[in-house]
Amino acid sequence: MVPDAAINALQAAMHGELVLPNHPRYDAERKIHNAMINRLPAVIACCASTADVAACVRFARNTGVPVTVRGAGHNVAGISIADDALMIDLSHMKAVSIDVASGTGTAEPGVTWAEFNNQLQPFGLAATGGYVGTTGVSGLTLGGGLGWMVRKYGCALDNLVSAEVVTAAGDVIRASSDENPDLFWGLRGGGGNFRIVTSFTFRVHPVGMVLAGLVLHPLSKAREELRFWREYEKSAPEEMTNGVVMFNAPAGLPLPEELQREPIVGIGGVCLGSTDEGAKLLRPLREFGPPAADMYQPMPYSAAQVLADFLWPRGLYGYWKSSFLTGLHDGLFEAMIKGFAECPARETVVVLEHNGDSAFDRVPEDATAFAHRKWPYRHTASGLVG
Repeated sequence: MVPDAAINALQAAMHGELVLPNHPRYDAERKIHNAMINRLPAVIACCASTADVAACVRFARNTGVPVTVRGAGHNVAGISIADDALMIDLSHMKAVSIDVASGTGTAEPGVTWAEFNNQLQPFGLAATGGYVGTTGVSGLTLGGGLGWMVRKYGCALDNLVSAEVVTAAGDVIRASSDENPDLFWGLRGGGGNFRIVTSFTFRVHPVGMVLAGLVLHPLSKAREELRFWREYEKSAPEEMTNGVVMFNAPAGLPLPEELQREPIVGIGGVCLGSTDEGAKLLRPLREFGPPAADMYQPMPYSAAQVLADFLWPRGLYGYWKSSFLTGLHDGLFEAMIKGFAECPARETVVVLEHNGDSAFDRVPEDATAFAHRKWPYRHTASGLVG
């Protein structure tokens, strides 16, 4: 039990609010994206500033209370919250600043990729990171940061210029290639246990309109589609980041009848550059089959950022599993198709991404703490528990 005097002292030191179990917002504040995680922290510190975070760290050191840190997004595994712990909640820290002259953008740790790119878009700029807009900037960057521009511009961590960091002693320092370079190396891919990052400054890129979407086929044609995609990807330029997704049509999505009757395999993603050049690159993809539905269209990158959000809504009892792959073979395809077809939950989603042969794997393996540069593909499966 934490003494009331210590709790009162922490609240007095903060601009944000402490939420205790008797607070009317306690249940709402402790929920994360994955509803399967149901834990009861002793204190939720809704931080409003870096100074608040530092105060929380000093509080934890003085009281010995365990600490978890929540950013902005999914945290499917639930490590951002623990029973009887102090949850340092960064989700309310949402400031964004953009320096067009230097081509950089700065985001606080409560910002999601959708929020970041929505503010960058009016300047014709975009940040690489996040296949889903509701993913948080902070957690994804610290673990790697794959996204719709990974093949052209690398991971989010490859574009990190500097970070503001609260140390375990409660001090505030900066990390970059020039300041605390060892810490900067570890922050880029080593996960979130080095320090607490309270601000991220990224290189951002001139991206306006893109060609984005999916071509959709019934699952019965998945074998042919997967084999076609495997060959198609071998010559796909870096301007194109796409993958394969298996899912069931959500209610209300206007699709041809054959895609309402059986599960769907979709191929698609985002193509940077002019829409005319993109149309040429996509022609084989849009003609093969032919698809039952073609949902590619020109759009701002900020709209492309959120195209897949409907597949992973907040509040599901979710279980996710992901693996990096060195290559693709027919046995993998058969296992994917069989596993997906046998899963009873309509919310099940299976994804196969191609990130490599690009800026992703040109970064030397020892340049950052991210250790997957020689694994150009990634397989992810998500479903429901219970």
